[in-house]
Amino acid sequence: MEGNSVAGISRKFGNRLAGCGAWRRGTIAAGMAVLLASCQGIDVYPNRVDESAFQPSNNPVTVDSVQRNNKLAALARAQHPRILATYGGEYSDPKLERMVAKVVGNLTTVAGNPGQAYRITILNSPNVNAFALPGGYLYVTRGLLALANDSAELAAVLAHEMGHVTANHGIARQQAEAEAELATKAATELFGASPVAEVTALRGKLRLAQFSRNQELEADVIGIRSAGQAGFDPYAAVRFLQSMAAYSNLRSVSGATDASLDFLATHPNTPQRIDLAERHARDIGAKGVGTVDRDAYLAGIDGLLFGDTAEEGYVRGHTFLHPELGVSFSVPQGFVIDNSAAAVTANGPGNIAIRFDGVALQSSISLPDYLRSGWVTGLEPETIRTVTINGNEAAIARARADNWQFDIAVIRAGSQVYRLLTAAPVASDKLETVARAVSDSFRLLSASEKAALKPLRIKIVTARAGDTVGSLASRMVGVDRKEELFRVLNGMPTGNQIPAGFKVKIVTDR
Repeated sequence: MEGNSVAGISRKFGNRLAGCGAWRRGTIAAGMAVLLASCQGIDVYPNRVDESAFQPSNNPVTVDSVQRNNKLAALARAQHPRILATYGGEYSDPKLERMVAKVVGNLTTVAGNPGQAYRITILNSPNVNAFALPGGYLYVTRGLLALANDSAELAAVLAHEMGHVTANHGIARQQAEAEAELATKAATELFGASPVAEVTALRGKLRLAQFSRNQELEADVIGIRSAGQAGFDPYAAVRFLQSMAAYSNLRSVSGATDASLDFLATHPNTPQRIDLAERHARDIGAKGVGTVDRDAYLAGIDGLLFGDTAEEGYVRGHTFLHPELGVSFSVPQGFVIDNSAAAVTANGPGNIAIRFDGVALQSSISLPDYLRSGWVTGLEPETIRTVTINGNEAAIARARADNWQFDIAVIRAGSQVYRLLTAAPVASDKLETVARAVSDSFRLLSASEKAALKPLRIKIVTARAGDTVGSLASRMVGVDRKEELFRVLNGMPTGNQIPAGFKVKIVTDR
């Protein structure tokens, strides 16, 4: 009865509908909130690091070897389009591509294997991430490029990912996962659903976590050495790790943060890791050695798209606006909107989560009947009522499943129906307040409003005499917490004065 995803609009809406089965189980937003709130500050790793095995593989996997090995070639071919789909496809900007290629080219001159080849793809995603596939396939998001401040910082990130390839970490990880899965299966078959089997599974997960962490630390060492040998500032890795930590803190709200597609989701960022990076940088030389190449880097990212695309819709502070759909809604203060390739979600205090999507629905089907059609588990039919929201036909209802309570608002706009789903723990008394604030904010955009919406971009400006962090940050538009974001983007944790002639990044739609 749902029909197809909203026709002719964002590919993301199709992805959302494909994942809406989880809402039938009643826990997708709530589960997200719980996971994000409960994973903060947990460190199960020991404090000591064994660096004796931190060295490049004698038989690194290259693009050439991938083409000769059918199994690896099939793996690379299968994963590449999936990565593009997850991260919004490729980002095309010849000026930017030349800058990134130059950095990669300098790094390959000192690679552990001179015959190793790499393929670099810039992903059209605002998330801050970089990663590698076996076979020399490197990926970096435009979000990461926006956060870095010079060529040396980019070199540190790319050299780290090249270190994963050189050390064959992808294949080693697959082998470790297979061994852990086999051990868990054997314990389950032998002991059944017993504490012994559960302990075996937990130990397997901890070993994998430790294994992954050691791979990251090993790639750090390889990357810092490679970047230093290529003539880049070896301390750039320390600076960028600190920038990522500040970026992560900026996105946090009440202990909840959505970084599922970010670098920090898979790359541990602890004081120990920063200390390790600084120690290896000192082995190369004192601070001030190596090339930074800041001006060339900033010229390369000038005009870089920042945040979301028109196809995905824009987040402006606490408001989501979609120029192609022509709709908008807002979330309360304290909530953070995450506009990912899979969904528009928001998380806030008290483990309350919100999800927005849309479906095509025949006009002959009433909204109350649609709510009763079976796509909501735990629906309380007696709570269904029809309302009007900013001139649009709508219906709202409540549901309950496990330890969660839900508010569902469906709003008809033409042939489309938009859904706002709010989840909160059963003990929360804030569900009604939050849900009504969000649904009541839903409205259709006027033609002039849609035309006025423009994407945000990184703009490089030169400080004038008397400029400060505050005065330059005030020139940014379309973003919340301007001064904090300005400091993070420009790597300026302290101080307020900016010397005349110094180039900085601001975010603007002009």
